[in-house]
Amino acid sequence: MAIRNFTDKDVPDQSGRVIFVTGANSGLGYHTAKLLAGRGARVLLGCRSEEKAELAMADIRAVHPEADMRFIPLDLGDLKSIRDAAKLVAKEPQLDVLVNNAGIMMPPREETADGFETQFGVNHLGTFALTGLLLDKLAEGEAPRIVITSSMAHRSGRIDFDDINAEDSYSRWGRYAMSKLANLLHMYELDRRLRAADSPIIAVACHPGVADTELAKNFPGFVVSLLRPVSGLFMNSAAQGAWPTLAAAVGDGVEAGQYFGPSRNGEWIGPAREVQPRPKAKRIEPAKRLWAVSEEMTGVKYPV
Repeated sequence: MAIRNFTDKDVPDQSGRVIFVTGANSGLGYHTAKLLAGRGARVLLGCRSEEKAELAMADIRAVHPEADMRFIPLDLGDLKSIRDAAKLVAKEPQLDVLVNNAGIMMPPREETADGFETQFGVNHLGTFALTGLLLDKLAEGEAPRIVITSSMAHRSGRIDFDDINAEDSYSRWGRYAMSKLANLLHMYELDRRLRAADSPIIAVACHPGVADTELAKNFPGFVVSLLRPVSGLFMNSAAQGAWPTLAAAVGDGVEAGQYFGPSRNGEWIGPAREVQPRPKAKRIEPAKRLWAVSEEMTGVKYPV
């Protein structure tokens, strides 16, 4: 059955399942973790800050006292942290769903601990590395899924293979859009590889539309103050922005390679449904090239 008009009310019981959500202490990740914990899942919260993770878990337990949660230290801008997090998760009895939610948006040019431009490094390379390191664990799970979060920004994205780390030029928006296109190229290539290997894992993607989250913290303050009074007309709340993520992660009838986003106002707001990316997101040759570059940069080789 195709997913249409999916909201938090459509999240099925998750008792007995283990779900790892990155960036789970705020925004979309927090609301995703909260819903899933409330539906009975054991939720692993991948966060950089233990203090923020503990506060998030306390907030969730105030609503769901029996919530089963665990903090997993994770900095997607540090390959060592990613490897350490994967080792911790691998010790869990099982892992059924990986929700790659964490990301950054439009910061000044900075570099990760490993010398990568931060938006490409965190949003794509960190996600690529974590997913690859957990693939074997996921293969042992029950109806396992990998969710990769993209954005409508992928529509204007272009992978600059000649300046992958933005050493020659840097545009905050351009590099954000590039990282979000990379997320989709990654998902579709992963989907192709999983199918070819006859893996039980399915890979899917989502985007939140336009949601009121901390990701917008790098927008100019006057822009935020001008838009907030009318934000409900064109912006989901953070809780509503999590609906496509939840549909992708646990929706009934989800199929490999699907992409979910909001259903209204040009995918800006509303309940979740399957949507379509720009054709360039499904192109095979750029995806294969990006995959090879990503394996070389991260040192993570996938078992498929």
